[in-house]
Amino acid sequence: MRSEQEMMNLLISFAKNDNRIRLVTLEGSRANKNIPRDTFQDYDISYFVTDMESFKKDDEWLNVFGERLIMQKPEDMELFPPELGGWFSYLMLFEDRNRIDLKLIPINEVENYFINSDGLVEVLLDKDELVKGGVIPNDQKYWIKRPTAREFDDCCNEFWWVSTYVVKGLARREILFAVDHLHEIVRSNLLRMMSWQIGLEKGFNFSVGKNYKYINHYLPKEDWDSLLTTYAESGYPNMWRSLFTCYELFRKYSKSAAESLGYKYPNYDEAITKYTKNIYQSFE
Repeated sequence: MRSEQEMMNLLISFAKNDNRIRLVTLEGSRANKNIPRDTFQDYDISYFVTDMESFKKDDEWLNVFGERLIMQKPEDMELFPPELGGWFSYLMLFEDRNRIDLKLIPINEVENYFINSDGLVEVLLDKDELVKGGVIPNDQKYWIKRPTAREFDDCCNEFWWVSTYVVKGLARREILFAVDHLHEIVRSNLLRMMSWQIGLEKGFNFSVGKNYKYINHYLPKEDWDSLLTTYAESGYPNMWRSLFTCYELFRKYSKSAAESLGYKYPNYDEAITKYTKNIYQSFE
């Protein structure tokens, strides 16, 4: 597998030797000093170019980066609508397991790029001194944020309201419907509430990672183990158990957060828990 230094040298030297590329930036996890390095991290690279169409007319120029196992061009797909506007991206996985997520951006969008940046940007090459002042990557945009009273109540409301859709799906024996609502909305709001309580305990000056992937570093082991059991969704008995465990965890963390923040704990809990138990008992 090519090393990080080899990959960075390749990406920068290619840009240096191509006059169409005027600015190169690195984004994502490799620009974040708070994330440990590993071989699965992407090289999230942006090339700011003077002639987009000359790159897009064929893919031969990409061969310099290595033998590809697979490539996706999100802005050239019909099933999934493009999301980058006038930008164009190449997502590439190579035979040596390195991965490059390469974006082409028109040179006249430099200012807009930095205005809308998430902060995790490092300038690798700037041929024309387009970037004024130092750019220091930071992940502050992803730090846990102290919830307002309205945000706290909205989280509680969404958790308990959507849990009734899970109940409905289980009672109707529509398990995929129930799984979707538990995974996409109910558990995601549980994780949100857990992260708020972590922030209240440890400060709102760090991130628990994309998709809460580092949250286990901050949870008590028994709560982490309980959370993992909620991913047992194969069959109706497991789904009911997962839902009730989500209730228990959400209740614990939302009550603790409400007390710390001085917010009112909503009465959805008691009413929806009773509703769920009644339907569960009749379902059995």
